[in-house]
Amino acid sequence: MAKSRLLLVALFCVVLFSLNGLVPLTAQVKKAGKGKFKTPTATPIELIKAKKDFKVELLYSVPKATQGSWVNLTVDPKGRLIASDQYGKLYRITPPSLGDNSGTIKVETLPVELGEAHGLLWAFDSLYVVVNEGRKYKPRGLWRVTSSKNDDVLDKKELLREIEGGGEHGPHAVILGPDKNSLYVLHGNHTKPIKTDTTTVPRIWGEDFLVPRLWDASGHAVGIVAPAGCIYKTDPDGKKWELISMGYRNQFDAAFNRDGELFTYDSDMEWDINLPWYRPTRVCHAVPGSEFGWRGGTGKMYEYHPDNLPPVVNVGPGSPTGMVFGYGLKFPAKYQETLFMCDWSYGKLYACHVKEDGATYTGELEEFLTGSPLPLTDVVVNEKDGALYFAIGGRSTMSGLYRVTYTGKESTEPAPHKESTSPLRLARKKLETFYGHKDPQAVETAWPYLSSEDRFLRYAARTVLEFQDPATWQEKALTEKNSIALTHALIGLARAGDKALQPKMLEALERVDWTKLTPPQKIDYLRAYQLVFIRGGAPDAIWKERAGKRIDAWYPAKTREVNAELCKLISYLEPTDGVTKTLALIAKAPTQEEQIEYALSLRTVKTGFTAKQHEEYFNWFHKAASYRGGNSFHAFLRNIRNDAIKSLSSEELVAFKAAIANVPQPASPKFTFKQRPFVKKYTVDEL
Repeated sequence: MAKSRLLLVALFCVVLFSLNGLVPLTAQVKKAGKGKFKTPTATPIELIKAKKDFKVELLYSVPKATQGSWVNLTVDPKGRLIASDQYGKLYRITPPSLGDNSGTIKVETLPVELGEAHGLLWAFDSLYVVVNEGRKYKPRGLWRVTSSKNDDVLDKKELLREIEGGGEHGPHAVILGPDKNSLYVLHGNHTKPIKTDTTTVPRIWGEDFLVPRLWDASGHAVGIVAPAGCIYKTDPDGKKWELISMGYRNQFDAAFNRDGELFTYDSDMEWDINLPWYRPTRVCHAVPGSEFGWRGGTGKMYEYHPDNLPPVVNVGPGSPTGMVFGYGLKFPAKYQETLFMCDWSYGKLYACHVKEDGATYTGELEEFLTGSPLPLTDVVVNEKDGALYFAIGGRSTMSGLYRVTYTGKESTEPAPHKESTSPLRLARKKLETFYGHKDPQAVETAWPYLSSEDRFLRYAARTVLEFQDPATWQEKALTEKNSIALTHALIGLARAGDKALQPKMLEALERVDWTKLTPPQKIDYLRAYQLVFIRGGAPDAIWKERAGKRIDAWYPAKTREVNAELCKLISYLEPTDGVTKTLALIAKAPTQEEQIEYALSLRTVKTGFTAKQHEEYFNWFHKAASYRGGNSFHAFLRNIRNDAIKSLSSEELVAFKAAIANVPQPASPKFTFKQRPFVKKYTVDEL
């Protein structure tokens, strides 16, 4: 019985830490023979599980009272580490030599009055610091720290660019560009956009949802619109800025591979779990000009929408923090090439093995290292000793510095670099040279790639068009005979062209044979229809009926994703039997996400409901009250229902008074417990 009690305690501790967003527990060491504890220490290595033949060392437990909780690391040319306390100063650490078991480590406070950093980088004989919190050290932004006497004492600071935004969705990492002459700076979605000199993302971004948005039901990011969650490029002096990529929720760090391709690890919105617009944490290939579709509330683009890009790999719930490629490690070749990624919430250091796939990459995830508690904040490669270093901490939790080395028998010689020769990747890079300016060769160069089988090439080709004057290619788009090229050309024309072209674009879309499209092509095609209405405005009565009849003929389709996009158009255009078909889909949909998808779209429909159908729709919310999801789940359901009530006429409000008054209540989970016999009142020492 005692053994089962201890098992319950252990499981309880694991559950406490696993819940996303909770503060991790603190490891403590007991004095021999006494019921008191020493100063808390960082997680012991006995609680950390690493891949076979890899050794983990706890180099330093950070004294929280004096040195805070470390969230960032960088390495200087002498192999020393520099760390930042989330709410305090900067520290320089000289780690012990490999094999030195004396425990000797030197930790010194940098004399410069700067800190609260979420980004650190040593480059150009300087320490770059992204000040985030702005509590003691102001203003927030990108700073450069140098030695005033060139004597290795970092005491001089210079503000390069003030950045508006702070906290855990504020400005984050700064990394060195692949040209070794530029910096890349990351902003979470609560950071105000920087005014840039140039951009690789066409300045035509919008919210782009057809079904009216519901903001997050718990208040997160309300009022924040595109561009949000951005990656910028700047020069070493922070003078000229360029927008590279956008549409992230909260990407904390990024890393370049040897071919100069940028990857980042974006966070999920855990409050959206089990809602159709939930997007897991994911690794993204942040190509120039990319848009990854984060929008507030229900306005997020879905992974399959053609006007944003898909991830390299979906990871799942978590809290992404630091990341780095393994170049310079004295590890087997496999791990020299891997992308290491920290997850704060679940205490995991992932190894993401990326490989080329057309014009982009795919990834295979491996748990390289895990522990509980192990709130990983950053990871770096120290080329001086070939070891991997990581820190734990954040949110004022117990912090520690660790080192990982390889002890196996495989070769650790530097892996040879084979430069990419992928023709699709090279084609994408060529298209990217047309971004940001007008070029007489751009349209003819890009046009053949609009019908490419590669999604990143289609996206790049459309981006090229959007940087050109639409008057030079709109006729080519409207008369295009290839259905795929037509679809993507019209997406670009809807976004960048004249709203007055809407009737001609709708006519062009009618030339496409729906039956010859694959499900992904149907989604792209339906998105083109949506954007024609989103950007061009509501069609006149004739076109509303004409387009409605055409789209209604395809509804419902055979796949959930196609039905989701059809449902949005059906709810917008309101053909005669759209409500009947949608309610039938709700009734037979096997998942709560799919049901909610249709209910969300149906909430604003004002015509086509019978009295019985309205009763059926409102009764569905009682069924949905038993469903489960994230923090905002039931509040979203409540707001969907409230919107549906607002769409009712005064007569309908009277007719459905009883149904409206019967407000659904989320059911509490029911547990049955069997009373167990009392064994013993355990003391803390015994536990």
